[in-house]
Amino acid sequence: MTTTAPDVAETIEVRNPADGGVVGQVPNDSQETVVAKVKALREAQPAWEALGPKERRRWFLRLQEWVLDNSQHITDVLQSETGKSRVDASFEPVVSADLLNYWSKNAAKFLADKHPHPHGPLGLAKNLEITYRPYPVVGVITPWNFPFLNGVFDAIPALAAGASVLLKPSEVTPLSAVEFVRGWKEIGAPPVLEISTGYGATGAALVDTVDYVQFTGSTPTGRIIAQQCAARLVPYSLELGGKDPAIVLADADLDRAANGIAWGGFFNAGQVCISIERVYVEESVYDEFLTKLTKNVDELRMGQDDRSYRYDVGALATVTQRDIVQRHVEEAVAGGARIVTGGAPTGVGTFFAPTVLADVEQSMSCIQEETFGPTLPVVKVRDEQEAIALANDSRYGLSASVWTRDKQRGQRIARQLEAGAVNINDAFSNTFNFALPMGGWKESGIGARWGGPNGILKYCRQQAITTPRIPVQSKELIWYPYVPAKVKTALALMRAGAAKGRRRLGL
Repeated sequence: MTTTAPDVAETIEVRNPADGGVVGQVPNDSQETVVAKVKALREAQPAWEALGPKERRRWFLRLQEWVLDNSQHITDVLQSETGKSRVDASFEPVVSADLLNYWSKNAAKFLADKHPHPHGPLGLAKNLEITYRPYPVVGVITPWNFPFLNGVFDAIPALAAGASVLLKPSEVTPLSAVEFVRGWKEIGAPPVLEISTGYGATGAALVDTVDYVQFTGSTPTGRIIAQQCAARLVPYSLELGGKDPAIVLADADLDRAANGIAWGGFFNAGQVCISIERVYVEESVYDEFLTKLTKNVDELRMGQDDRSYRYDVGALATVTQRDIVQRHVEEAVAGGARIVTGGAPTGVGTFFAPTVLADVEQSMSCIQEETFGPTLPVVKVRDEQEAIALANDSRYGLSASVWTRDKQRGQRIARQLEAGAVNINDAFSNTFNFALPMGGWKESGIGARWGGPNGILKYCRQQAITTPRIPVQSKELIWYPYVPAKVKTALALMRAGAAKGRRRLGL
């Protein structure tokens, strides 16, 4: 019997990880198919850019209506390919609608020409402008954890900038992204959003063809994409792995901390780039916090949901991910940690019981490596300085949280953490505030999503334009042939603008 290698198979079979059932299939786009799609997007882009942000806005508002009208169907598709709980899946269309609203309201303002003031006397003779021109075709590569929302996160601001977009979703969960692109086409929008489904070779073809790459996924894959982009001198933005710490101080509201950290650690079965994956607790409240956290986790309901919102935690997206979680737990126990609750797969699909680990050491794999699953290792620390040091002892730096009743103390600690975002007494809150940048430090990425104007301007090339402010002569002071008197006048003006005191006069 012969088998077909994944990258050359004509189609991809999509399965529900909760029960293993086949839920759909998509094509495995070849390099030639990707090139053809990019060519078509490139041809359609100038007309889309020419519409301007206000005209583009109406298409986003139509898409928003489509998303809300089809939210139950989108949620069904999400559950079918991810095994998410109904509640976790339901967030994606609603947040997508919110994001569409945000860019619809703000794109025109963010893309408006800028008029900087001249810095010196010679510049006063010119009107200075900065205009923003989109990269013609943006490639967006998304992971499997939020397969509908991630496409919206990155494709919409690129489209709002006036670019065309080719979306390449994970081969594990492509069906939700197919729905997103279907919605764009169903509302009759211009042909500037397309999808290419496939394995790694499809993604590589996209990177080799587009003008800008937005990638969300693992750090190793991000490195490969960065090298590909560098070879072509193509700009890119990478949101990569995370190992987010939570610091619980002795003066914290322990009930809020235990509730927030349970949600921040187990939402979407811990499969969030900004999931809380490490908890550092001051020793005077360690036992009390651990008791409260364990009680919360023990009450979580895990299972395969229908539409009834019966469960809190769903399945992991892949068998591989389940096995990583299991290895981290087993290695922690072998190193002297203890399982307080959970600690094992359920034996059904890819479910893994929500797990709290105590007596954890900083050197353990559950602390040093990204888990991306339903575990919370809890570490006892002497004081805030040790907590800060251990929180920073990671190659990742995506986000973090600090739990304290003293907001000034929280602010002070936040500014010592090596992370792109810090939430005080909360989890994930930066993610839902699109005026803030979402980007990682260290091995957690390069660039950022959102961040107000920066979230759309990153998909643009800046263009500087100067225009004479006053009537011009046939020759400028410093044009050929040099006339000593005119050159001296020009240099005197430049010196007067640059120097201070008597040096302005050449003394």
